[in-house]
Amino acid sequence: MDVREKLNILANAAKYDVSCSSSGSKRRAMSGGLGNACSAGICHTWAADGRCVSLLKVLLSNACKYDCAYCVNRRSNDVPRATFTPKELIDLTLEFYRRNYIEGLFLSSAVIGTPDYTMELLVKVAKELRTVHRFGGYIHLKSIPGASPALLYQAGLYADRSSVNIEIPSDKALQYLAPEKNHESILRPMNFLAERKLEYKADKSRFAPMFLPAGQSTQMIVGASGETDLQILTLSNGFYQQQQMKRVYFSGYVPINADKRLPVITTKPPLVREHRLYQADWLMRFYNFRYDEILDEQHPNLDLDLDPKVAWALRHPEMFPIDIQTADYEMLLRVPGIGVKSARLIASGRRYGKIRLETLKKMGVVLKRAKYFIYHPDTPASLRNLYPEVIRPQLVRQQLIELPKPQQLDLFRDCHHETNQLLLPAS
Repeated sequence: MDVREKLNILANAAKYDVSCSSSGSKRRAMSGGLGNACSAGICHTWAADGRCVSLLKVLLSNACKYDCAYCVNRRSNDVPRATFTPKELIDLTLEFYRRNYIEGLFLSSAVIGTPDYTMELLVKVAKELRTVHRFGGYIHLKSIPGASPALLYQAGLYADRSSVNIEIPSDKALQYLAPEKNHESILRPMNFLAERKLEYKADKSRFAPMFLPAGQSTQMIVGASGETDLQILTLSNGFYQQQQMKRVYFSGYVPINADKRLPVITTKPPLVREHRLYQADWLMRFYNFRYDEILDEQHPNLDLDLDPKVAWALRHPEMFPIDIQTADYEMLLRVPGIGVKSARLIASGRRYGKIRLETLKKMGVVLKRAKYFIYHPDTPASLRNLYPEVIRPQLVRQQLIELPKPQQLDLFRDCHHETNQLLLPAS
């Protein structure tokens, strides 16, 4: 099998792994070296199915020893198998980079033989790129559960970011769908890398090398098992607090295998639920929401008709409407339609006079949502009857749901993944 055939197989097999970040670190170009990683981000391209393929996103191998029910690369599937040699991957990365096809590498792999053997091959690719070819571009390297700490340590020295996918949110469901895996084996490398990164961060020595400057990420499959959104957000919060995770990714379950252990999906993959989880994750990371504020035991799942911020506001009508002239910054952040940037502009701009509705629009406030939750001298009388003292959640909910919604294209209809269409460099 030549390199082109391997690329077609292994780039296509990598498309279901969405824990792919394009940047997050800054690595200076070495003297006489090739390329650099910039914290401003890597240029993005997009495949036909909507996945980001700004990096050379590929597997080392899809010849897996495991038989996970949800994975396209499981050993019982009758699919073409291929495995790159480290030299083939190194040459591909360098030649693609020189031709400006890519600006970095996202390298994952199925488990070949043993976790240590697989991790050794992955580390060899990253190490040779850095030390032999002096490659300064971005590298995202998968960490294989079960690999030795020594290999994980080396991966952290040569990669910008690493990820270990938790896959299924609950340990019980993971062992049912993937009997050869468990959460303990997945959390162990996460904890090891997090601890080593903290040690390097605390080392103020001028000559201390970088260790995973872009941190860690992970991915959860949503909809393959029966966890609630509250359980998923609880787990995500634990990753951010304990493993200092940079990002948790969610992937709506796509039925690619016929297995009685998996749910039957007769409509579309749960893309709306995936989107709502990302919105909730954003509230946790940038809007100072706690996971148990967004959802609780009485409301264990996100509202698919409304974004989580609006749903939270409607569950707390006693807090609205707020006066944008006097509300503090933290409260402004909780108003639907007001983002981090616009909240800062409001907090600073009102010191110089009253802020009018037209000014709010210029600040980026989405008034079609925010107008139901703020009190303002310019508020139309037709809106004020929705909240004589406090807002009326049912009336506001009806108004917001009836807003015209943009049409979402079906990402999985008549699409062909374009990652494997990258042209190989001329020999």
